[in-house]
Amino acid sequence: MEKETKERFRDSIGTIDESGKRNFIFPKKPNGRFYNYRTFVSWILLAFLIGAPFIKIKGNQFLLFNVIERKFHIFGFPFWPQDFHLLVISMLVSVVFVILFTVVFGRIFCGWMCPQTIFMEMVFRKVEYLIEGDRSKQIKLDKQKWNAEKIRKRVLKWFVFFIISFIISNVFLAYIIGSDRVLGYITDSPAKHVSTLIYLLAFTGVFYFIFAWFREQVCIIVCPYGRLQGVLLDNKSINVAYDHVRGEGENGRKKLRKNENREELGNGDCIDCKQCVQVCPTGIDIRNGTQLECINCTACIDACDEIMDKSGFDKGLIRYASEDNIEKKEIFKFNARLIAYSAILTILIGVLITMLFLRNDVEATVLRLPGQTFQSTATTIKNVYTIKLINKTTEDIEDVDIKLISHEGKVDLVGGHLNIAKQALQGGTLFIEIDKKDLNSSKEKLKIGIYSKGKLIETTTTNFTGPLKIK
Repeated sequence: MEKETKERFRDSIGTIDESGKRNFIFPKKPNGRFYNYRTFVSWILLAFLIGAPFIKIKGNQFLLFNVIERKFHIFGFPFWPQDFHLLVISMLVSVVFVILFTVVFGRIFCGWMCPQTIFMEMVFRKVEYLIEGDRSKQIKLDKQKWNAEKIRKRVLKWFVFFIISFIISNVFLAYIIGSDRVLGYITDSPAKHVSTLIYLLAFTGVFYFIFAWFREQVCIIVCPYGRLQGVLLDNKSINVAYDHVRGEGENGRKKLRKNENREELGNGDCIDCKQCVQVCPTGIDIRNGTQLECINCTACIDACDEIMDKSGFDKGLIRYASEDNIEKKEIFKFNARLIAYSAILTILIGVLITMLFLRNDVEATVLRLPGQTFQSTATTIKNVYTIKLINKTTEDIEDVDIKLISHEGKVDLVGGHLNIAKQALQGGTLFIEIDKKDLNSSKEKLKIGIYSKGKLIETTTTNFTGPLKIK
């Protein structure tokens, strides 16, 4: 029977019943040291997640991802589309870090740091426990008819879920358009920002759908990280694991009986109480081994440790361990793959830090005006250009002047000196005139200096065209 159960388990997931319909999970409320640690970590991450868009550093939002206006702030530093190469390197660092972390610790990110898990288990699930009660009461409420009690509890829960989803949507919007604009929308009349309100309600609906109905299906079906771990894990990876050697013994698990010698009977320490199954938020049986649905939330560890303590057995039947540690008692060691990932990660971090230090506060682009040819006089050649200056700093840059560095010549900036506001883009038009005797070809590269109050703040290059033969 046990073999048939395992085979049937492998043919389906815990959230689907035998008829193929959705099997809603009602996990028992966890309790134990790991749950306390996770709660502490979750409150810190929630405070960061909610507070980050409202924290300012030198007037810059701590985190801003305004894709619409192409403005980005990372830890208070402004980034522009011209800094896209830094974003690419940052993403590579993140990917390699996740790979290294997964190879070593499995899907620990999902259980401890993922926003989906944090909001689901530490916010929405707690509200559900508060209103509907623990697992048994929730199952009873789900099965009973729609009487006054069920309507009252469900409506109250759905209302609270909607309010929390609406708050999350506002925070999410603050990351995209900026916290100042969001606060402005909140204080203004909703009639003035109808389109924004519609988008806000749409996001609220998405979050409500995820946390009120879709729930653990996000981790099982949607999240690509769950698929990634199946490729990255090996027998040396540390996961939330069931010690099947100790738990099964020679003759398998068995219910606890008084005045019996389990060791002589050949039974393991697992008393088949199924508490590890009841607390699992994805509905799996950890005793069936490492599974795609496991998010390493440690709820089964706390539940099992409590039962082991009451039964007089040692804790740790379910614990953080690798397959090799369980079967061969091997301790964790860095292998060639981990060393290679660590080396790549170190190199990428070094490259990213170097690029950040070399990143210019001002970026200049000088291009010849399209459709315009050079102007020739008896002794000089003149070309017209457009210039774009990006001020990435938090201070205004005043009295900007343009000068040639590589050649002798004259630069005329239309309108005189430029002033660039903080975190702004300023454009202009300029003429560059060079003596024919100083030109060696019909197309030469010029080096141009950007000065502010006489101080060089940036250099750039552009092409200067002239006649094929210069006399």
